[in-house]
Amino acid sequence: MKKAEATRMGILQKAFELIYVKGYQTTSIDDILATTQVTKGAFYYHFRNKDEMGIAIINELLKPGFAAAFIEPLHTEGDPVKIIYDMMYAILMKNELLKVEYGCPAANFTQEMAPWHSDFTRVLNELSQEWKNAIIHCIRKGKKAGRIRADVKSEQVAVFIMSGYWGIRNMGKLNNSRSVYLIYLKQLKDYLHTLQ
Repeated sequence: MKKAEATRMGILQKAFELIYVKGYQTTSIDDILATTQVTKGAFYYHFRNKDEMGIAIINELLKPGFAAAFIEPLHTEGDPVKIIYDMMYAILMKNELLKVEYGCPAANFTQEMAPWHSDFTRVLNELSQEWKNAIIHCIRKGKKAGRIRADVKSEQVAVFIMSGYWGIRNMGKLNNSRSVYLIYLKQLKDYLHTLQ
């Protein structure tokens, strides 16, 4: 990696860590400069403004991590009920990057920025749509294989699962405890079995 690319990636990673803990709107460029120890000139060489950097964080850091944790598991072969449950269990209980006290970075960005900034809305919607499509695909494959009932509406299942995830992340954040995740996971498992 060239020095300029390494500097840019360093800015994105440190800024993401700050934003994940403090929030996007309360993290200033000065906070980012102090943490990364780059000059203002170096920051503006890589990003026109803070919002351009925020979009880059979503596209270059969140999307690859999101794909690995939220999308790829849904493309494995087998029982869709187990695949979806195992994916959610891994995201909530095993993922070391997603801290219970800070919630989900994509959800945080959505709550803070989507109502005010169309570029954030667009890239966050792409992320959400990709996850939704992967769940739909998993359910449809299960229907085709006879593992999911034919009358199950794949899109409704996907929206229900996703909304449950966003909600339980916020509850975990409020309680600062993974214990609420276990309640959600038990109910999710029961729900998923009704699809068979």
